[in-house]
Amino acid sequence: MNIAAVQLDSVWEDPHANFAKVERLLAADPPGAGTLVVLPEMFGTGFSMDLSKTMHGDSRETETFLRTLATRHRCTVTGGVINPGTNGLGRNESVTFATDGTLLARYVKQQPFTGFGDADESTVHEAGTGPVLFRLGEFTAAPLICYDLRFPELFRAAMHRGADLFIVIAVWPEVRIEHWLTLLKARAIENLAFVIGVNRTGREPTCECGGRSVVISPHGEIIAEAGTAETILTAQISHAEAAAWRAKFPALRDARRGS
Repeated sequence: MNIAAVQLDSVWEDPHANFAKVERLLAADPPGAGTLVVLPEMFGTGFSMDLSKTMHGDSRETETFLRTLATRHRCTVTGGVINPGTNGLGRNESVTFATDGTLLARYVKQQPFTGFGDADESTVHEAGTGPVLFRLGEFTAAPLICYDLRFPELFRAAMHRGADLFIVIAVWPEVRIEHWLTLLKARAIENLAFVIGVNRTGREPTCECGGRSVVISPHGEIIAEAGTAETILTAQISHAEAAAWRAKFPALRDARRGS
């Protein structure tokens, strides 16, 4: 399966500018039919906590854009959006559309970030309650979002339900970029699964983002890695490789159900 990770320098709180950026990048490097195209967390606005700028209304404009990309390029497309939650909060979601525009998955971030003092994400976005899985060719894929990466139990829960491919979208700061790379490798190694990590790049009001989007094998090897520039990172992954390693190496068979 072909992967196209769109490492975007999102324009702050300007969805239309970001839609145009994505379209230009894909026009310059068109994905083949059937490719999995992945965009970062909250790619349309950056990691803003202003729900008046980020949260979808009835038109769900960002989802419409992702659905249109999927049908236009005949690709599966994953990207980050904010939708209404309960009690006036938003939901930080990863949504995935099939090549015909069908919604394949809607995952809500289980661990909203709490590191911004008065602007904690946890006070703006409600938490999701569990994993979401979807079929992607021979793979069973599980989307996760940014801060989720620091909680291995979230990945383990998805693995126990059959996940062998994890798609992690993020707005991860440059100052902790080695954590990003190390944790992505760890999640691949411990779950004997492919991991795709797609981070935004460029500056936001609160931080410099690190880029370094990657595709990682079930052995923890980096198959493809971006630098810090805005780019499309491409790679190929094989379900047979994950299946063969899981059949050969006993770690998942030996794992206790609660671990």
